[in-house]
Amino acid sequence: MKKLVILSVATVAVLTFSGCGSSSNDDAAKNTVTETAHKAAEATKEAASKTVEAAKETTTKAVEATKEAAHKTVEAAKETTTKAVEATKEAAHKTVEAAKETADKAVEATKEAATAVADKATETASAGNEKGKAAYAKCVSCHGADGKTKALGKSEIIAGQNAADLEKKMAEYKAGTRNVAGMGTLMKGQVASLSDEDIKAIAEYISNLK
Repeated sequence: MKKLVILSVATVAVLTFSGCGSSSNDDAAKNTVTETAHKAAEATKEAASKTVEAAKETTTKAVEATKEAAHKTVEAAKETTTKAVEATKEAAHKTVEAAKETADKAVEATKEAATAVADKATETASAGNEKGKAAYAKCVSCHGADGKTKALGKSEIIAGQNAADLEKKMAEYKAGTRNVAGMGTLMKGQVASLSDEDIKAIAEYISNLK
């Protein structure tokens, strides 16, 4: 641009000088003006070309920088998403494992509790059977050790009968309100000394005789 200004000033100076000179110098002045104008045009074109090239270069660099920044942003987003997915999968896996462990512990605890209850029930039943067996000893002479003998050939076979029914029948004999096949008086004497607990134990024992 400085060169253009200088050439322009030179042109004006030449024109001014040529106006003051003789006609013999007109051709030389015209040539000088033409040459100066030509140089000014060339300089303008060159400056414009350089400006355009610089603008193109700047634009290209800006586009490349934008593309690179966009690429980095996309890559960073992909990396962040991948890490988030992996973290979610890991957290889900840990949750499932923890749930399985909790469920396994619950199952084990339930099994242990059920086993303890079953063992206690077995122990109680065993103790009840022993007590019932001992109390049933006074019934053996009439009903047999297996409960399948008809007392005096008259009574029903008592082995395997329902425990609740047997308990009710013996309670009625003890109260004197039951008399089947003339056995009321005999049975009342037999169960008179038995407690309610003894009667219950005997009924349980008889119900298990097969």
